[in-house]
Amino acid sequence: MNYFLLAETEFFRRINEAGDCNMETAYTAFATQVIELCSGSADTDRTIIALAYIEIELQHHPVRNLSEEKREAAIYVSKALSFVRKMQKLLAAPQVPPQIPVRTSAENTTENPASPLQWTGNAIDLVELIYGINEMGCINNGNMPLKQLAPLLYKIFGVESKDCYRFYIDIKRRKNESRTYFLDRMQEKLNEKMQRDEELERMRR
Repeated sequence: MNYFLLAETEFFRRINEAGDCNMETAYTAFATQVIELCSGSADTDRTIIALAYIEIELQHHPVRNLSEEKREAAIYVSKALSFVRKMQKLLAAPQVPPQIPVRTSAENTTENPASPLQWTGNAIDLVELIYGINEMGCINNGNMPLKQLAPLLYKIFGVESKDCYRFYIDIKRRKNESRTYFLDRMQEKLNEKMQRDEELERMRR
């Protein structure tokens, strides 16, 4: 991979010459190349290096200190720098795997093994659990949006992607004082287990 390919663009030629003509077209072509680099490369580490190089080049480019009559080029350098930094943040963000259906044993391959876990409860119970985890903010310090968290948990439990919000609406429509049936049963079951364990410990003394 050419780490310096972004510095070899028409956009860089124009700002190196401190030219102001057709900067919009050159900037758009530069931004397009940045997008293609980030979305089309399988080697994220090399892409990060290329972006880091071009960020430094833009940040310290002398055109940013030009006189007022050449300010248009400086403005586009600032725009390009902001765009590169935005793309760096997107590239560094946790990547969410695509929503995929559960494969049958006949369809599974060594490249896409089935999840070793299989959710055998009701789908609405899993949604209740997912919303509970999301509200507790205990995944990535609560910084992962529900639309990213839900597909991940579906995949972990080997469940075909569901419409989380539709199930959530059904949960909200429940008439009981507590609408979290599954979480309430979970709490009850866990408390009962701890009571049984304590009784067994007392019997052993």
